[in-house]
Amino acid sequence: MIVLVDLIGFGIVLPLLPFYGTRFGASPLAIGLLYSVYSFAQFIAAPLWGIWSDRVGRRPVMLLSMGAAVIAYLLFATAGSFGALFVSRLVAGVMGGNISAAQAYVADVTTEEERARGMGLIGAAFGIGFVLGPALAGVLMLERLPLPGLLAAHRLALPGLTAAALSFSSFLLILFRLPEPAKKTLTARSDRREIFTRRFWSGPLALFFAAAFLFSLGQSSLYGAFPLYCHSRIGMGPDGVGFLYVLMGVVTVIIQGGALRALVRRFGERRLFLAGAILLTAGLMMIGLTASARFLAAMLVMMTAGVSLSVPVLNSLVTKRAGGAGYGASLGAAQSLAALGRTVGPAWGGLLFGISAASPFWITAIVISATIWIGLRIQAD
Repeated sequence: MIVLVDLIGFGIVLPLLPFYGTRFGASPLAIGLLYSVYSFAQFIAAPLWGIWSDRVGRRPVMLLSMGAAVIAYLLFATAGSFGALFVSRLVAGVMGGNISAAQAYVADVTTEEERARGMGLIGAAFGIGFVLGPALAGVLMLERLPLPGLLAAHRLALPGLTAAALSFSSFLLILFRLPEPAKKTLTARSDRREIFTRRFWSGPLALFFAAAFLFSLGQSSLYGAFPLYCHSRIGMGPDGVGFLYVLMGVVTVIIQGGALRALVRRFGERRLFLAGAILLTAGLMMIGLTASARFLAAMLVMMTAGVSLSVPVLNSLVTKRAGGAGYGASLGAAQSLAALGRTVGPAWGGLLFGISAASPFWITAIVISATIWIGLRIQAD
């Protein structure tokens, strides 16, 4: 619930960044940087938050991170220049340690058999947040939405203020309702120096870190190229593309919020990892062959199902391979690599679209097919 409430706020702000950037005369490149700076800051900061959550506990990290999110959204709401807007995204990215800490919390309080389901619930919160957040943003920006005098005069501040209020409510939930996991469940407190060693990055976790980057790259490559592709290939407008994004969120919620537990019990985590990698790769490849809106929607469902199966299972496997590293450090490193994928992905997709409309999907599918090899390696271990 804490992650869900926070991510609804995140989803409110995300689709509005181009409009706010344009308001300050920003170029398309500068607007793209608003997205990239958040993920790049997470790439740098996520492992450090993970280490700290191992050292001082999950709850202090989540409290500090959520409090900083409130400040970042208030900066967004009151930004009077593009520079202030950029700083708000930078602060949000640097202080965004709540997700890896929440995942580590789940690892602390679940058994190995239930861990993938717990990670799936965090993923389901992402899906719901990315459906409800943009929808709420659309409502808040309606010109006919009745507002009291002060808010009516500062209508553009309303989404940021709403996001800040949601993050503050998450802060209160942590403060009053979320206990720190029992010390005995923190089975692997990390050495703060471990993450800076070559052994950490080349050890048994290396394949999982590579998969975290590749899964994130594959999914985020859609953001730069997918709307352009839909328009050029089948004439689909913003409303149709928005529906497809909602469909992705619904599929994510169904799989990670409900079906994953039964699937793990039936097939096991390693098989689901491999199946998800195959579905993601095949779905991306087939999107490049789109001839109709129905076919496109079906392939998008296939691709989303692949991500929804693979990512929570990946996070569960990371905790089981953590070894001498703590859950927070290991999950923080995985989140860092995923953030790097989200930094590169949109620009990667846009660049390949300039070559040909189908290139972002075919070439990206070839690159992320390496996750199938990783899945096969995991099966053999």
